[in-house]
Amino acid sequence: MVKPVQDEKSYKEALKRIESLWGSEIGTPDGDELDVLMILVEAYEDKHSPMPPSDPVEAILFRMEQMDLRRKDLEQYIGPKSRVSDVLNRKRRLSMRQIVRLHYGMGIPYESLIDEGLKAEA
Repeated sequence: MVKPVQDEKSYKEALKRIESLWGSEIGTPDGDELDVLMILVEAYEDKHSPMPPSDPVEAILFRMEQMDLRRKDLEQYIGPKSRVSDVLNRKRRLSMRQIVRLHYGMGIPYESLIDEGLKAEA
């Protein structure tokens, strides 16, 4: 049952539930619950937390810390261990596909995942 995210306790519970729902198919009950929880958590964070960093690597690290994730957990969104390492060490930029996966899988706003250099070119 989805509950409002109104305080730190309900926020942490929602993050745990999101983690358990990762990989749920879109359009299924679990997928729908995941979508709703992501919206609720993002709204809570917008209201109660500082703005996520605009640097993509900092945004990923910020979310990893919030969700108590390890580099290995990023492989499903970014690719093999070497690619995760390249991205986190700023040797490689995120692809659009990786950005979409990180957004939907970890709830990181698109604005935080798009490199500032690319924003200036647009």
